[in-house]
Amino acid sequence: MKKDIFNIIVPSNCHGYRIDKFLQSQINELSRTRLQTLIRDGQVKLNNIIINSTSKKIKEADQIKVNFPPAKETFIKPNKIPLNILYDDNDIIVINKLPGIVVHPGAGNYEKTIVNGLLYKYRDNLSSVGGKLRPGIVHRIDKDTSGVIVVAKNDTAHINLSQQFSNHTIKRTYEALVWGSLKPQSGKIREKISRSVKNRQLMAVRKEKGKMAITNYKTLKIFQNLNLPKISLIECQLQTGRTHQIRVHMNFKGNPILGDKSYGKSKKKFKKIDPKIENQINDFNRQALHAKNLGFLHPRTRKEVFFEARRPEDFDRLIKTLKKASI
Repeated sequence: MKKDIFNIIVPSNCHGYRIDKFLQSQINELSRTRLQTLIRDGQVKLNNIIINSTSKKIKEADQIKVNFPPAKETFIKPNKIPLNILYDDNDIIVINKLPGIVVHPGAGNYEKTIVNGLLYKYRDNLSSVGGKLRPGIVHRIDKDTSGVIVVAKNDTAHINLSQQFSNHTIKRTYEALVWGSLKPQSGKIREKISRSVKNRQLMAVRKEKGKMAITNYKTLKIFQNLNLPKISLIECQLQTGRTHQIRVHMNFKGNPILGDKSYGKSKKKFKKIDPKIENQINDFNRQALHAKNLGFLHPRTRKEVFFEARRPEDFDRLIKTLKKASI
């Protein structure tokens, strides 16, 4: 695989940034650790001069070049897993990810991830930008979230898609079931998100710190009767893509996603309801969140493409159960 190069001119609003932090904001889904390794390995040039300092401050109009060498041989074991491919060409793969599957290997999950499945099917025909643990991975969704993701087959496609994510031009729509009814029923949430001070593995709305996160939402259906607390089917469009953004924003609004064990209520007791229906609601053992569609400019043709993923069976069954219970 040939070496690819990422070029960017530093805009005025990033004057004074550390180079590693700036690059992390521009190259989606590349960890700061990976970027720092590239810098230390002499793969980054600032105004055509190789730098090795990860804390180097940059100025407006500086030119930065990042070289992405071919990925070293990976020791991630290929696994044959269902990928549910929606689209596949020479540059991209679009997948409808099933719930319960991790996107890429990490602590405690080194097999049967999307990456393991991609290596089984595509071998070396994946981008190297994400390193040996994330070949082809441009973005990700949570393990227990289902829906559409795009994978890059080459570094040029990966860099192009990453820039679209960084520029917030990607169109992303999610469906979710949340407790209660949102007020107003349609609106925009603009709240900064950063690591929780109580649990560093989780995210939280923090007014003074964090990155701005914007979620547009609208209510599609409210399920309720005398023996069933309100549960709403909503649609969310992301203007930004922060970690756990929808889950954090909905919990902040007081309408946590049904089944979310980390952000809100996991189970609910009902006063009078058919036990079978109550069990189906309480036994939905993950957050009821589905990445419904994804739209972007194709990295080669520059034409707009749009992909939609059907809800998984458990999500559809739950909606049917709620419709029945609310009659």
